[in-house]
Amino acid sequence: MSFAYFVQQVLSNPALAVTTLLTLGVIFVNGWTDAPNAIATCVTTRCMRVRSAVIMAAVFNFLGVFLMTQLNASVASTISNMVDFGGDTDAALIALCAALFSIVVYSVGASILGIPTSESHSLIAGLTGAAIAIHGGVDAVDMGEWVKVLYGLAASLLFGFAMGWIVCKIVTLICAGFDRRRTNGFFTGAQIVGAAAMSFMHGAQDGQKFIGVLFLGMAFCNGQPSVAGVVIPVWLMILCSTIMGVGTSVGGEKIIKSVGMDMVKLEKYQGFSADLASALCLLVMTVLGIPVSTTHTKTSAIMGVGAVRRLSAINFGVVRDMMLTWVFTFPGCGIISFIMAKLFMVVF
Repeated sequence: MSFAYFVQQVLSNPALAVTTLLTLGVIFVNGWTDAPNAIATCVTTRCMRVRSAVIMAAVFNFLGVFLMTQLNASVASTISNMVDFGGDTDAALIALCAALFSIVVYSVGASILGIPTSESHSLIAGLTGAAIAIHGGVDAVDMGEWVKVLYGLAASLLFGFAMGWIVCKIVTLICAGFDRRRTNGFFTGAQIVGAAAMSFMHGAQDGQKFIGVLFLGMAFCNGQPSVAGVVIPVWLMILCSTIMGVGTSVGGEKIIKSVGMDMVKLEKYQGFSADLASALCLLVMTVLGIPVSTTHTKTSAIMGVGAVRRLSAINFGVVRDMMLTWVFTFPGCGIISFIMAKLFMVVF
């Protein structure tokens, strides 16, 4: 599908237009709120100034979405194929629109109530709830793909924590006899590289999730009930990566402070360890096609780094918030999406 044809379809199909606007809006918000996590440690250890770090994150978010989707689009494939919206593509497009709208409703409601959220988990829950609504049962869920979400929940916490601890322990042992002033100079540069890698992998993970959704909407609009075996067009990668990059450039200084300073007080070598560990985790998960929360992976890696020094250095309130995200987001957003899909199908 060419970009010109896609624009023509958006202008002539209100459901696709709403789906496109909501998807791009969520991508923008994701770049705005989630991407700062990638550069939080780099800023709070004073390796980079906030504005320079934000610009770097925007550039590498763009590259992560664009390049990784061309090399390995398995995360986008998992998101596109994890549920079955049925053979009626008109109804499927309406249900997909309802799923995206439910993400907005849930995120706003959770924010008002102070419940921690994850756009990645909201997206998965929303798609699942809408598919069940249109299909009339849990047969709409492809458990072979959906089980990867469960793997992702465990991996973001356990694998992230373990990698953070291992990388930081290795760095500590290697640098044990070195002059701290010299190592600080090295880790200033190394952490900038680590933050760039983390920004790249954030784009690769989160960007692919929403590319998968937009691609699904395009397929429904053209009468295709699935996107199995279809190649994602380059212009779609560029569009989504640009929107995420623009969202990242908006900033997120409050998030940077929360992740980089409130949870664990980090030194430069620890910040580098957290960035490298979380980037490696995200790379493995992306290659395997497992959608994970980049925020949870990064915060788990930071906790693993903190545990090398002492367990009391960790703010375990962050772990509680992660658990609450899982407990509330999947049933909460899923139920809202189910109701919205039923309502949208009646109204439209």
